[in-house]
Amino acid sequence: MVVILKGKTDKAQMNNFLNWLHGMGLETHLSEGKQQTIVGLVGDTTRVDMDLIRALEIVEDVRRIQEPYKSANRKFHPADTVVDIGGVKIGGGHFQIIAGPCSVENKAQIVEVAKRVRDAGAGLLRGGAFKPRTSPYAFQGLHKEGIDLLLEAKAATGLPIVTELMDAAHIPLFKDVDVIQVGARNMQNFELLKELGLLRKPILLKRGLASTLQELLLSAEYIMAGGNEQVILCERGIRTFETATRNTLDISAVPVLKHLTHLPIVVDPSHATGISRFVEPLAMASVACGADGLMIEVHNDPEHAMSDGPQSLTPEAFDRLVPKIMTVRAAAVGVDA
Repeated sequence: MVVILKGKTDKAQMNNFLNWLHGMGLETHLSEGKQQTIVGLVGDTTRVDMDLIRALEIVEDVRRIQEPYKSANRKFHPADTVVDIGGVKIGGGHFQIIAGPCSVENKAQIVEVAKRVRDAGAGLLRGGAFKPRTSPYAFQGLHKEGIDLLLEAKAATGLPIVTELMDAAHIPLFKDVDVIQVGARNMQNFELLKELGLLRKPILLKRGLASTLQELLLSAEYIMAGGNEQVILCERGIRTFETATRNTLDISAVPVLKHLTHLPIVVDPSHATGISRFVEPLAMASVACGADGLMIEVHNDPEHAMSDGPQSLTPEAFDRLVPKIMTVRAAAVGVDA
């Protein structure tokens, strides 16, 4: 349920109203805009008398929310959320490219790639230290050493780092990581999501392999219900009957999520296709339909990459792609390229 307050509401009246709601065992989520203030009610609202609230002097309207997600719901929070990552902002008109290798392999590799993607225009560096692999015999990542190497690349370039967490027991290792990524396989690892809700650190939440958008938003809700509202959603392709690409990029997810939620949305065209030649057109299509960012895999030697080489761009290809992305964005949202 949301309560829309009248434009010029006295602070004392608002505080009395909020205290009254809290007295009924409800939590409140306040969203203050230039024209109006919206109070979202979380809890058992079945006992709330809508007509009584609507009759209050400071109330303009009362509406029930049918969707099971509340904090992530745009009806609760009409303004776009802006996630600030050490001064690098995403959402609410701020666009970022997250780029780097699938896996951190060694210092020379991650530092070289970090410098190349920074110079090309990326705002954040990605790299896997813990790698969830389908085969137990595949490269699983360097673990703590991989995080240490990412931090060295950050020191060399100034780029905030994004890397995947697989187990809540590893959270202490991520103390200096700027953005924690939850991979597709862990999107519904609810105990992990609860732990991330206790942090005050941005979380990049990838859509599951066969998850609906509502399931994605409910996973975001798990994190936000714990108090961490710094959530970035990521569409990375879903599993369908098509086998021409690794996954099928659900391009419609971007405008649909823009309608349903205030959270920033990035697209990962690398995992969506699994084939480097298709990354460019899908990256541009994602930007054209309103994505707040892109996550693109870049490797300095894709043919010898320890994971996901076929979908990785070379630094030279990334150099050529970034200006095209910015040109499309300028045309789509009316900003300078």
